[in-house]
Formats: sequence, structure tokens, C-alpha cells
Amino acid sequence: MTGAPTRVGVVAVIGAPNAGKSTLVNALVGQKVAIVSPKAQTTRARLMGIGIAGGSQMLLVDTPGIFTPHRRLDRAMVKAAWEGTEDADRVVLVIDCAAKVGARVEQVIAGVEARPEPRVLVLNKVDIADKEQLLVLAARLAERLDPERVFMISATTGDGVPELKAHLAAAMPEGPWHFPEDQLTDATDRMVAAELTREQLYLQLHAEVPYSAAVETEKWEDRKDGSAVIHQQILIERDSQKAIVVGKGGARLKAIGTAAREAIAEHLGRKVHLFLHVKVNPKWDEDRTLYQDIGLDWAD
Repeated sequence: MTGAPTRVGVVAVIGAPNAGKSTLVNALVGQKVAIVSPKAQTTRARLMGIGIAGGSQMLLVDTPGIFTPHRRLDRAMVKAAWEGTEDADRVVLVIDCAAKVGARVEQVIAGVEARPEPRVLVLNKVDIADKEQLLVLAARLAERLDPERVFMISATTGDGVPELKAHLAAAMPEGPWHFPEDQLTDATDRMVAAELTREQLYLQLHAEVPYSAAVETEKWEDRKDGSAVIHQQILIERDSQKAIVVGKGGARLKAIGTAAREAIAEHLGRKVHLFLHVKVNPKWDEDRTLYQDIGLDWAD
């Protein structure tokens, strides 16, 4: 970087649920910073991953998927998504090109179409898409959105991601970096720990528990030996869901805890003692404090 100007800017990654936004952010950062699952609406709050390419630092805002909100949590998530695009140096619109362009995708396209920020169109999941339909879709969306570039990628395999990253890096305005070179995200360790446990809920329970389950880090103790003792509660809406999360003889909760502990320990780079308990609260999504913990604004 010696002699060359440094660059820094905000890249808002936006799209419908399950478009692959979090997987793309992780790929651009080069390390996992956002949780990923096959379940729609996994991402809840704006989470920033920090990608570096040469002298450029890209502040990658992974936004929740945009959909029609029906309750307070939904409204807060959609609000966070659109706010993530405000004043971004680039808006990256991610489209799942292996799926049909339905009402949710049209809603996002229409919203992006009306915004002034420079945009980049990313057609994701090309590894499983029909090639002929892909070219037709690319041409149609490029004509409608007038993006500065169109990229066809697979965030999962990494196909096309280096080219996208290079383009974004070159598009960032000149300026001093906002974060140290070794920082990968703006999320606190408490937030990441809760998210990693929530990821295991989705991965291990699939459709058995709705996406509305939440994880709250209640207590965190850093021990003298360098390890961390973390107490978390899993919030669910009904007693029947508690039986599913706990499992026979507590087996499912133990499996979730083991996998989450390993993921948190890897993130922190030290030993973790994780304690989970499950709490039934039909109105957990009306708790203002919890919104703050997961990085969302209270939505009226």
C-alpha cells in the first residue's frame, strides 16, 4: 500500500430473503462474520463485515432480507434493510438467479430502482441456475436497473467473487481506513456469540422451530485462565417448541450447545464454557431491550 492512496467506503448488500447475501458478505470478507442457514430471514440486523483488497477497505453492510412485514420484528428488520442502503457508496443487489423472480424480489427491485446510490447487480447461485434463463434475466434486469456492472457469481463456490471484490475495491472513494486491518466486523463478541447459537438452532431444527426464535446472551465472564463463561437463553413462543429444542433427555439442546460452543470458541480464539436454557415467552418480540441486543431499532 506504500505510496498508493487508501480507499474506504460503505457497500450495502441487499436482496430478498435467501438470496445469499450473508454468504456473499462472508466470501468478500474472506472469513465468516454473518450466520448462514437455508432458512429465509436468517439475518435480522444490519451487520457489517470488513473486507480488504489492496489499499481499499470495504464496509460491507449485510442487511436483512426485504419482505412484507406483518409484525413489529418484521417491520424492524425491513426498516434496518432499507436504512442500510442510505448514503452507501455502492448498493449491491443480490438476486437468486436459480429461483423465479416473485413478488418479494420485485419488491426489492422496485425499491432499489427508486434509490440514487450507484448500484451493482449480482446474480447469485449461477452454479445451479439454468444458463439460458440466466442470460435472459441478466439482460432484463440490466435494462431495468441500469447498474454500473453485472456480475454472475456463486457465493457458495466463490465463482466470480474475486472479480466483484476487485470492482468494489476500485469503486471506493479515497480516504483513511475506519478500522484496524485485523478487524473483520463491527459486531460485539456478545452479539456474535448469540448469533452463532441462533445459527445452530436453524441448522439443527430446520422447519421444526420458526425463525422467530431468539437467543439472548445474559451473562459473560472472562476468567483469569483466558476462557469465557457464557450464559444464554433461547427464547421461543410456545411450550411445544420448548420440547423440540430440548429434545429427548435434553439431547437436542446439548447438541446445539456443543456446536455453538465450538463456533464461539473459534470466533474468540479461546476456550468457552457455554450454558444454555430455554424460556417460553409468547411476547419476546415486544421486549425493547432484546431489540437493542440484536442490533435492531424499535419499530412502531
